[in-house]
Amino acid sequence: MEQQFNFNDELRGKIALVTGGTKGTGKAIADRLLQAGATVIITARNQPENANDKLHFISADLSTAEGAQRVLNEVLNRFSRLDILVNNLGGSETPGGGFKALTDQDWINTLQANLLAPVRLDRGFLPGMIERGAGVIIHIASIQGKLPLYDSTLPYAAAKAGLINYSKGLSNEVSPKGVRVLTVSPGWIMTTAATRMMERIAESSNISVEQATQNVVDALSGIPIGRPAKPEEVAEFVGFLVSPRAGYLTGTEYVIDGGTIPTI
Repeated sequence: MEQQFNFNDELRGKIALVTGGTKGTGKAIADRLLQAGATVIITARNQPENANDKLHFISADLSTAEGAQRVLNEVLNRFSRLDILVNNLGGSETPGGGFKALTDQDWINTLQANLLAPVRLDRGFLPGMIERGAGVIIHIASIQGKLPLYDSTLPYAAAKAGLINYSKGLSNEVSPKGVRVLTVSPGWIMTTAATRMMERIAESSNISVEQATQNVVDALSGIPIGRPAKPEEVAEFVGFLVSPRAGYLTGTEYVIDGGTIPTI
């Protein structure tokens, strides 16, 4: 008999952590998992402006080893285990202007947040998942892992390329032990962080925000579907990937870019 799933209750009993879960795509993912019945923990440096009492918030700076350890300790002390880890935290705060505008600290800060934060959390939560023979880890990367924008976000692109490679290697190691590892690489998502990035590029390049936005679209060679993604569209796909419906999926990178990447 074909198995039937209740999509609105399919994650009941699961404990999920979404990093960077207070705004943008992370918030949308946290809301989606909550809707599916999971107990959802979110992390960020600052308390969310519009707090949802149903989401368990942990304040932490995951760009540091101490912040990652704090989250690990609080989750395991309070909930005893973690079933779903969505490493969503990431972003770029580097100036525009190409390689000459970037300092060592720009590179270090970007690698810490976009690559080492998920590595540390995976390392902390994986032993429990392996012991139970079950778990799902999602790495939110970016199409910049394959389509870098050198003028504005070179360290971010390099970090995401590293994350994609690491995610594949990790899946090869832990999938036989019952833990699925997947990568989701969105294209341009229209969030407040994306808007701020356009403002930084405009300021550093002495152009308008509109021109900065158009420059990014041009650098991406356009978006065939005609618009950036909505955070909820990425969240819906993540909700599927962590569900029992995707039980055979592991070790794969999924691109959500409206057709931006021009090659197969």
